Amino acid sequence: MRRYELMLVLRADLPDERIQALVDRVTRSLIVAGGQIVKVSPWGRRRLAYPIGNQREGSYHIVVFETAPDAVIELERSLLISEEVLRHLITRVERPARVRRAAVDVVEEEIAPPAEEPEEPVGERIDESESEAAPAAIESD
Repeated sequence: MRRYELMLVLRADLPDERIQALVDRVTRSLIVAGGQIVKVSPWGRRRLAYPIGNQREGSYHIVVFETAPDAVIELERSLLISEEVLRHLITRVERPARVRRAAVDVVEEEIAPPAEEPEEPVGERIDESESEAAPAAIESD
């Protein structure tokens, strides 16, 4: 199973009960398809950047879930035909940070310099033989 995030923008003129029923219907369809709901987060009503179907505001909801890719296709089909949904976006989410952390530690160990090497001074060194200054300027020091 893969982890996905669904962002729903629903019509703001719908009653709260209808919006909640739509979110419940989406989560139930994912569970019936063998998925698991991780988190449902209502963001509330917000002004849209541009009007969508004479609507200037939308009710935003985020649903994080885990399911098979086939269930995502079915969910998207049902969202496309729903008149209450102004826009939706389903994105695949990377694995949790604790899984990726082990890979990052290995990379950091390979990049880190050995402890035996002395650190170079912070200031910049200029080799006089490579200087572009005139020879007279170097000798006058």
